[in-house]
Amino acid sequence: MSRSRAAIAALVACFCVASPAAAARFERVPGVASPGTPAKYNKVGVLEFGSKSAPNVLILNPGTSAGAAYFAPLARDVAKQAKGWQVWAVERRENLLEDHSVLNRVKAGNADGKKLFDYYLNFTTDSSIKDHFQFIPDSKVAFARRWGMKTEIGDLRRIVQLAQKRHSKKIVVGGHSLGGSITTAYATWDFKGKPGAKGLSGLVFIDGGSGRTPVTASDARKSLSDLKKGSPWLVFGGIPAPFAGLFNVVGSGLVEAAPNAKSLLQDWSGLPSYLHAPVPVTNAGGYGYALDTETSPPALAAAQAHLGRLADSGDPRGWDGAGELTPLKRYADMFSGWGLKGLDGTAWYHPRRLTIDAGAVADGNRNDAQKVLGVRTTHGHDLPRGLRMYAFAAALGGQRVLDAAKTLASQSGIPSARLTLVNRASTYAHNDPNSASPKNDFVRFLLPFLDKVARGQ
Repeated sequence: MSRSRAAIAALVACFCVASPAAAARFERVPGVASPGTPAKYNKVGVLEFGSKSAPNVLILNPGTSAGAAYFAPLARDVAKQAKGWQVWAVERRENLLEDHSVLNRVKAGNADGKKLFDYYLNFTTDSSIKDHFQFIPDSKVAFARRWGMKTEIGDLRRIVQLAQKRHSKKIVVGGHSLGGSITTAYATWDFKGKPGAKGLSGLVFIDGGSGRTPVTASDARKSLSDLKKGSPWLVFGGIPAPFAGLFNVVGSGLVEAAPNAKSLLQDWSGLPSYLHAPVPVTNAGGYGYALDTETSPPALAAAQAHLGRLADSGDPRGWDGAGELTPLKRYADMFSGWGLKGLDGTAWYHPRRLTIDAGAVADGNRNDAQKVLGVRTTHGHDLPRGLRMYAFAAALGGQRVLDAAKTLASQSGIPSARLTLVNRASTYAHNDPNSASPKNDFVRFLLPFLDKVARGQ
């Protein structure tokens, strides 16, 4: 796709999508000006669910290599059940680089699964395919090496201010995985001598957060040196950018477009060996096998959920949900952004600098690495005492997530009675809190938490 077409597709200002559960609205607003970044990328998006007249807003930040659509099924559920609440999901600026042209056609029913596969993956091994995704050389996006926590918090500030402008009551900021560290960073960030948490009513940590121990200044300098010499983008689970995103949109898109057809990926020579199912599978079977906790490789722990198992019979084998926490179709909805134009649940390009900077957040305590990285999370001891916090631990973050929330609260004298701490590390995979349905312990405790926040308790 040409650069001009990509820019037009990416910078669509606003569109609306109807869904049975709730209406979704998407818009982009001006973000902070990051040095060297072209103006068209200094934008941050927000995907909104729930009634526009709902006075309270829960703002959710995606984790590593995730996009706003990742929260769509969860946000619809919460907006439907939590009286008086909207749910907003942040779409970070790096996702402006994605090419959704063919994915959008598949969602609209104007292209099939084979076209999806050919355009995003198959062309890399089949030179006869001429219409295909275009890789972006690192040299063209060197400015993204500056897209760290300062840029992220500046963009998030614009979203919080938008919520404050439109609504007069309660605002809660939360996040999943790395999004939990971003939540701590925002709450403790120094905004002209005041913490970001001033004006917020609550914080939500979904299997993520910032522990108190920072990286050393020496390690921070080395990370910056390595970044300067290397790619701006993080390698996710051993898969370099943008392939983690391409694999996910193709895999999840095939579950949506042709779940029971023979897998297009299984016999493709470009599929990593550790994702090969032992028997012929359908598109749904192959996607479930790659991401279920029992069969997915350890390197992809951050992408896993309790999805089920391969069917006992069939040629090719389909997928059996087996009474597990997360329905495969719902998982595919999350990552494909099904029903949402121009969005998906995976960030194809995740800035390494953002992950590097997260190591200096340290529950808002000053440290030497902050000076090296320019991270201003210094208000860990003066958060509003009326702030409420909810931390949910799953398999990847575990007890560390709860401990980080307790430390953050105790530093500022926030009473323990204002904390909701739930540990499901033994039963919930990293992504189950966002995807489990119809029973979901994360949502079960979130709803009364939001109710207490709304009532000012």
